[in-house]
Amino acid sequence: GLRLAAVSAAHVMSIPSSAWRAAVGVAASPGRFVVASFVITTVGLALDIVATVPQQYLLGLAAWGILVVALVPATHAERAQTLVVVGVATLAEVFGSILVGVYEYRHGNLPLFVPAGHGIIYLTGLRMSQMRWPSAHPRRFTAIAAGGAIAWAVAGLGLLPRLDVAGAVGVAVLVVFLIRSRYRAIYAGVFIAVAYLEIYGTAIGTWRWAEEIPGISIPDGNPPSGAAAGYVLFDIAALWLAPRLLGAWASLRADVDGRASQDGTGDLGRRDREG
Repeated sequence: GLRLAAVSAAHVMSIPSSAWRAAVGVAASPGRFVVASFVITTVGLALDIVATVPQQYLLGLAAWGILVVALVPATHAERAQTLVVVGVATLAEVFGSILVGVYEYRHGNLPLFVPAGHGIIYLTGLRMSQMRWPSAHPRRFTAIAAGGAIAWAVAGLGLLPRLDVAGAVGVAVLVVFLIRSRYRAIYAGVFIAVAYLEIYGTAIGTWRWAEEIPGISIPDGNPPSGAAAGYVLFDIAALWLAPRLLGAWASLRADVDGRASQDGTGDLGRRDREG
């Protein structure tokens, strides 16, 4: 009986570690991570629709936990890029939603899951660009994304229920980067992830875009076709700033290690002289 109880206890204690390894394994596989990201987005936003503000905090903690798992198999550069995206996007969220009112979340706040969600969306676009077909055919992959964005922008100028001039401007900016940037495949992946996120999120009422951009009265869609352009700007900041931050951190560590080594050598010399 005691032996059976010990075996059962060991099995139960192994479940968390097994689940952790499985989750990290999903995060390490581009295809499986992309699928998991879309599933998590679908379920998470659906839960937010019925969540109170305290319950929304729990969703936020879950989103941050998912981001932590997603970063475990990432490279140092990918982690730095993701954290820059989270920081820049959070500032943009506070400005665009809370201060200006370009869009509004259901409770009129900035949900805790939103900053983490930006990191997850960036990683989703990045991992999508690393999947077998997109990585083998980056120009075709980018062309598909650009074609979808242009079609959406055109529809927003006369075919959709709301006029979307701001979205068309955003798409024009997005297409320039899809054509000219060496990171075009990442931007294409981010566009696809953002398109699903925005269409689904606004359809179920998680957030809603204002009919016009406050202050300049430019008609805006719900969602605007060019929403992904804003995400691309976050990505540009990340891809430019992340290597510089990593370089600065490496230099700082080297400087600290060098001083510690010199201090150690000096202490040893003083002890020798005293001896």
